[in-house]
Amino acid sequence: PQYSSALFFEYNTQLGPPYRILLDTNFVNFAIKNKVEIVKGMMDCLYAKCIPYLTDCVRGEIERLGEKYRLALKVVKDSRIETLPCLHKGIYADDCLVQRVTEHKCYIVATCDKVLKRRIRKIPGIPIMSVGMRKFVVERMPDAPQ
Repeated sequence: PQYSSALFFEYNTQLGPPYRILLDTNFVNFAIKNKVEIVKGMMDCLYAKCIPYLTDCVRGEIERLGEKYRLALKVVKDSRIETLPCLHKGIYADDCLVQRVTEHKCYIVATCDKVLKRRIRKIPGIPIMSVGMRKFVVERMPDAPQ
């Protein structure tokens, strides 16, 4: 398979501060359950400026979940969370996130979904952020080149 030129040797050269983080629906829900403020938790995890992004598909998914998830909807309406427009057909958020990180290697994907994690692990150079023990953790963040 042909790899992106952003993957210089094993390091993703497009990945650097300020970190761009794509949020998934269940990541927002797990952050609320673990009482972690999203932007502050990301900055504590990565020790750098973080810009959380929400695609139209994920926002629609949260809206479709209904009244039970109104707190999640309130959280994602934060002015610090930027919205990315979707130009594809369909409204399946997982496909949207996978397609976006395949095209652009500059994102960290924030998810707690096992199936989505498995799909993203197959894409080289994309770190995954998840919620663990009342804080955010990043798996597979490349070390800085010497």
